[in-house]
Amino acid sequence: MRKFALITGASSGIGLSLAREFAAEGWDVGLVARRREKLEQIGHEIEDRYGVEAVVIVSDLSQPDAPHAIVEACEVAGRQIDALVNNAGAGMNGGFLERSWDEQYGFLELMLHNYLKLGHLVLPGMVDRKFGRIINVSSVSALLPISPAHTRFSGSLYPGIKSLLVRWSQSLRLEHEADNIHVTALCPGFTLSEFHDVNGARSMVSSLPSFWMQTADQVAKSGYEAVMNNIPVRVTGAWNKFMVGLNRVLPDPVSEALMRAQTKRMKRQLEKAPETA
Repeated sequence: MRKFALITGASSGIGLSLAREFAAEGWDVGLVARRREKLEQIGHEIEDRYGVEAVVIVSDLSQPDAPHAIVEACEVAGRQIDALVNNAGAGMNGGFLERSWDEQYGFLELMLHNYLKLGHLVLPGMVDRKFGRIINVSSVSALLPISPAHTRFSGSLYPGIKSLLVRWSQSLRLEHEADNIHVTALCPGFTLSEFHDVNGARSMVSSLPSFWMQTADQVAKSGYEAVMNNIPVRVTGAWNKFMVGLNRVLPDPVSEALMRAQTKRMKRQLEKAPETA
């Protein structure tokens, strides 16, 4: 039987591209998202194109019991989880006090708690079988100074959550080094996907230089290659790698000043965007 990869947030963007990438490499895939009709369409496309099995699992990962239900659905389908891709998520507009605590807690459930829960559920089987691959989709924002754009479009918790995912991935990789379990924190930057439509950042993103942007397929290929080669942190795109590398050598005040200057430029571009659209 082919190995089985479970991908959350598989109905669009990076998650969809990762599902296709695993399928292209001969993996059966479990597709997790909220939109059944969309998932079924994608599942048929993947099966027809790659000759693998696609298992559709409809689930809302903002709900606390979602991870248990997802793993149970895999078991009912007769599949063990050989690879886990934690990708589901979204931004949350507004500052910390502009959102209720219930909204903030729901954001944590979706973006962090359920990543950890799924990892805790699938790791024992991977350890027993001495094989596992885990990709946690983080962000280049975890490795750069905080930008006001994070608060405006993704929420003040977003960079911290993504930073924790990087450190957790590194920790898991070391803990299970002897178990043939590879763990990668995938850190994309601006990516052409529905993510920016959902969080209201489309105008800003559309005004950015093209060399800042990557396609979801490019990110997925880079992430797959990284986890298969046991690379703990993968920053995608030459520009993002340059920015992260520069941040590592510059003093913090200088990096923060550069980020503030860049934010001001982006704000001016955003203000002009409606006129030039």
